[in-house]
Order: sequence, then structure tokens, then C-alpha cells
Amino acid sequence: LAVIGLVCSAVMCLFPQVLSGLLHDSLAAPAIRVLGPAVLFVCLTSAVRGYTQGLGDMTPTAVSQMTESAGKLVIGLALCLLLLRRGADSSLCAGAIAGVTAGSLLSLTVLAAFLLRRRERIAASDRPPARSGVLRELLTAGIPITLGAAGMSLITLLDQALVMSTLQNTLGYTEAAATALYGEYTFGMTLFVLPPSFIYPVTVSLVPDIADALARGDRAAAGRSPAAALKLTTLVALPAGAGLSVLAGPILHLLYPAVPDTAEAAAYHLTFLGLACIFVCLMVATNGVLQAYGKEYIPVFTLLCGGVLKIVTNYLMVGDPVTNVRGAPVSTLYCYALIVVLNLIAIARCVPGRPGYFHLFAKPLLITAVMALAARSSYGVLVRCLPERWAVLPAILIAAVVYGVLALALGAVTRADVVGLPKGEKIAEILRLR
Repeated sequence: LAVIGLVCSAVMCLFPQVLSGLLHDSLAAPAIRVLGPAVLFVCLTSAVRGYTQGLGDMTPTAVSQMTESAGKLVIGLALCLLLLRRGADSSLCAGAIAGVTAGSLLSLTVLAAFLLRRRERIAASDRPPARSGVLRELLTAGIPITLGAAGMSLITLLDQALVMSTLQNTLGYTEAAATALYGEYTFGMTLFVLPPSFIYPVTVSLVPDIADALARGDRAAAGRSPAAALKLTTLVALPAGAGLSVLAGPILHLLYPAVPDTAEAAAYHLTFLGLACIFVCLMVATNGVLQAYGKEYIPVFTLLCGGVLKIVTNYLMVGDPVTNVRGAPVSTLYCYALIVVLNLIAIARCVPGRPGYFHLFAKPLLITAVMALAARSSYGVLVRCLPERWAVLPAILIAAVVYGVLALALGAVTRADVVGLPKGEKIAEILRLR
């Protein structure tokens, strides 16, 4: 990983103009150069996180992620303010992205401290095989797992290159005009990637958990883990995605009051991206289940199928002057929906003890439909007596209460789903779950 990270960092730092040219966005070159060192830091960080996660210790990952996020925010924002005061507007993007590099370095520093603490512990008693065998096994399993785990990032990168290229080469937009249109799309993308970030930790814990159960020969326990992961993902993803979709405009106006026209234009994109993020969450969870059962090549195949569909639909929809960039979120929805359908088919054939799909999705879908109706209708009522920007917050709260009450009343959440959480037994007693 150190070698891979060093090579990729060198490419980004030495050839940013070439990379920005491939993305059809020459203005991105300074940001690419500043971001380059982060690749090496992230590679090293992922190795340490994987080691500690494999030991069942999620604390180093959690602490390093919090440190990384804080570093991104504080350092990136501080550099932006500094450059803004100096009038260096052309460097603002590079200043913001420098926060990512600094945050990743801080994260690596925190993990190094955890490693130093573990160094004094008693060494394991097992005798590992030769390094060449370990490396071969790592590459055989690691490459497809990495491709599957990076699916969302790869599709987003492909999407940017395709959309920018189509807008300029097919529809004749200038680079500046195409960048402006794509910027409206990325306003929605910012919220689109938020719900899946809560699902990744669930899938990270799946592999060692299922591997441990299979090593013990406990197939029942191995089957319970993917069932619980899929159920938790469904209960989180459906309301999050539906809420983003039905309240797309109000949410964007609340977050971006300084640019109301751009927020309004981005609302169309977020309406479809909200639905797409449901499938992204399910893709992350189903990829984790398949990888935990040693079917790491299936997510790669489904990712390729989704990528091909993305290319075709982008070409047809973004290349149409009537839809242009508005076709991008629709093609994103199609792409992830196909990946999830293929993954669920594979799980049905490969994973024993999986939950029935009707039982898994029926109640959450019904509850989410009622919640979405409550969110939209309550916003329509509240906007008559509150400023438009501030009516969205109580509407979200009302929707959350409706969803929670219905989930408990209809039995979508059971005692078994809650007891695994911190203070789960106490929560189950308070909610009187059976």
C-alpha cells in the first residue's frame, strides 16, 4: 500500500494538468496537486485501520476518522479565509482541498500512536506462512474487494468525466459553462454521499465477524450478521433517501442561502439523487455481505454492469439538448439500482440464512411512504406560518417522529435489532420491545 500510495501521489503532484485534462476541467489542476500527498497518507491509514478492525477493535478507526474530519474542516476553512482575505480567489479551491491532505496526515499520526501502544503487547502464537504466500493471498482477495469498496468513488469519477465531456464535445458548451452546470449537479452530490457514510462502518465489521463465525463452523451466526446488516441498512437508507428526495428544494435553500438560484437548480438533481442514495447504501451493504462470504469478484462484476449502464444512459440523456445535465442524476439512479438488484440476486444464491426479501423490505417501504407524505405535507403547512428556509427543520422532525412511531408500532424494529447497540437492553426496555 505504501508503494501504491507513493506512485499515485507522485502522479498527482507531477502531472495535475494531464489529470485535469482527462476530467475536462483544467481549473482543477491546482487542487489535484495539493491533494496528491493525501493518497499516500490514506493508503497507510487504511492498512492500519484494517489491522485494528481485523482484531475487532473499532476505536482507532473511529478516533482517527473524527480527527481527520476535524482537520479537514478547521484547516480547510482557515486556509480558505486566509486566501480570501489576501485576494487569492483562484487558489481558494486548492486551499479548501489542502484541508483534506492535512486531515489525512493527522489521522495517520493518531493511528501511529495506537500502533506504538500495541507494540508492547504479547506477540501472537501462530506461525504465519511465507511472506510471498501472504502477499499473493492479499492481492487475490484484496484487489477485487478494493474495487468493490471503491465502487461509489469510481462511478462518481466516471460520471464527472463523462458529463463534462458530453456537455463540451456533444452539446458545444464552453468549459466554464459546463463547469457551472456540473456545479449545480454537485450541490446535490454533497448530500447524496452523506447517508452511505453511516453504512460503511456496518460493512467494515461484517468481514471479520462472518469470517470468525465461519471459522468456528457456526453457520447460524454467520447468517445472522448479513441479515442484521441488511435490515439496519434498509431502516436507515429508506427514510434518509426519501427525505432528501421529497424535501430537496427546502433542504438546499436552508444550506445554501447565499446562492438561491443555484440551490433551486440543484433541487431537481437531489430529487433523483435522494432515491439513488438508497441504492448506494444497499450496494455498500450487499458488497460487504458478498465479500465476507468470499464472493469478492461478484461486486466487481456488478460494478462493471452498473458502469456500462451509466455510460450508455449518460450518453443518451446528457447528450440530449432537452435534458443535458439533468440526465446525470437519472442515469446515476439507474446505475446503482442495477448494481443492487444484481447483488441481491447473488446473495439469494450464495448466502445461507439470508432474510426473505419481502419480509426485509415490505414494512420499511410502507413506513417510508407514509413518512415521505408526512414530511411533504407538514412542510406545506408550516411554510404558511414560518419563513420558507426554517419550515424544513420542523418538517424533518415531524417526519422522523412519524417514522419512529410507525417502525415500533408495526414491528419493523424488534428487540433483537436494538440489544446489539450501546445501552441496547435499556433502550429495548424503555421502548417495551419484544
